[in-house]
Amino acid sequence: MTESARAAELLAEHRDSIDRLDAVLVYTLAERFARTQAVGRLKARHALPPSDPEREAKQIARLERLAEEAGLDPGFAKQFLGFIIEEVIRHHRKHQS
Repeated sequence: MTESARAAELLAEHRDSIDRLDAVLVYTLAERFARTQAVGRLKARHALPPSDPEREAKQIARLERLAEEAGLDPGFAKQFLGFIIEEVIRHHRKHQS
């Protein structure tokens, strides 16, 4: 096998792996949002605020620690979770309308 053919084979393997991981991410996010939707409905039924800044801060700190352990940029992890939290709060506010 030529070096170029081997590189193409490795590239295809990496891309297949990335595609599987993307699917895992999408299904994991879907499950997470199903849970947070349930939380939003519960908060709305009990007149609880859509946002919990103390919990959010703890979650961000926790994710930053996990990111460091995993070798992922903690700043990226913080931005990623921040985006998710904003979306969750937006959904919670919709339940309260």
